[in-house]
Amino acid sequence: MNPSASGWIEKYGSVVQKHQNAFPDFDALYNTLKKSGFVYGLNSGIPDFIHPEHILSEDEKAKINLLNALYFTYLLKDGGDFNDFIEQVYKFYEVLKIDTSGFFGKLFTGKKTSAKLEKLMASRIYIEDNIFSKTFNSLITNSLLFVDVLLFKRYLNNIEDLKTKAEEIEYLAINITYHALSSKEQNRKDNKLSQLLASSLTYINCADNTFDGSYRDRLLANKETWENRYLLDMACLTVWEDHSLDYTESEFIFGIGKDLGIENHLISESIMHVTEFFRQNLDTIPYLKEKNLAHQFYDSMGKIVKKLILRNSKRLHKELSQSAELVALLSKSTVRDLSRDEKKKVQNQLIDIFKSIPSLAIFILPGGAILLPIFIKLIPKLLPSAFDENRIDVEEKSIDD
Repeated sequence: MNPSASGWIEKYGSVVQKHQNAFPDFDALYNTLKKSGFVYGLNSGIPDFIHPEHILSEDEKAKINLLNALYFTYLLKDGGDFNDFIEQVYKFYEVLKIDTSGFFGKLFTGKKTSAKLEKLMASRIYIEDNIFSKTFNSLITNSLLFVDVLLFKRYLNNIEDLKTKAEEIEYLAINITYHALSSKEQNRKDNKLSQLLASSLTYINCADNTFDGSYRDRLLANKETWENRYLLDMACLTVWEDHSLDYTESEFIFGIGKDLGIENHLISESIMHVTEFFRQNLDTIPYLKEKNLAHQFYDSMGKIVKKLILRNSKRLHKELSQSAELVALLSKSTVRDLSRDEKKKVQNQLIDIFKSIPSLAIFILPGGAILLPIFIKLIPKLLPSAFDENRIDVEEKSIDD
């Protein structure tokens, strides 16, 4: 399954049919979403039954986790047909007026609801949709996506005024994290976390008057169990971000937990879960790693190149099949360094190919040649498994049956 290519939602639907009992209740779903980092807004894993054919980027994991969370929230409440689920999710986002695609975006999306939902969900995942800002900013994934799941849960229970509730959850989340940061000695990562959370807000503006003392009263008035569990986990994420918890921070967490009406053993469990998440993912999540600008640029561009290859795998295969010499050189590059003449041949032939595929125009821009080593490194790994990843196999149950 390839979340960066069209058809991935229907592909997910065909796969999940064999795993309808993956989560017996919402508690099991929530704990799994915490382990994958989705609740924390730092996606490190995906459901065990999803087997992608290439290494997924964080935003691709976020897409899968969001769809998976919404689907099982729906399944635990209503059960029913996957096509009905797609319709329900699309209507839900329409109620919230979440649709950032312009006229031309809608024109080229397609008539299928699943195709429109893919476009809409992509707009929810990314904080910014600018290739250059993404290049220099690895924190591109919306960190408050779990709010969508909480709101969808309310929507399925026919609770009205979702927009007001959305504003309330974001207000409480940003205030809890802000005051959690105030309870500790701040560092560079704290500033990055603050920026990420503020950039992820959808329903409120992060203005100066957003942070006030009245948030505690509104916290006490909120009686929604899963909303409060989520808010506690966000507070734990914030104070544990520097991998330590002193007395003041511990006092803050247990104070917040008490205000939220959460028992002490669940508060301790929440701290334990975020501790374990940091321990397991310190070296894999971009946000948790300190990098210099050059490394950050290289890693970010590597992700972009990988997506471009995957999205154009069929056309690349067709073009490469007409150049036996180029394929031979690319194969050699995986086991030894190419000579200067060989590198020049590869560059010239690849640029000819890129001219025929508009979305790869980035390679022929001034300075685009620095991306070629990334391309050469990635293409032997990705092309053999990249073809039609979202094709629904005959043995898989069709969601249209």
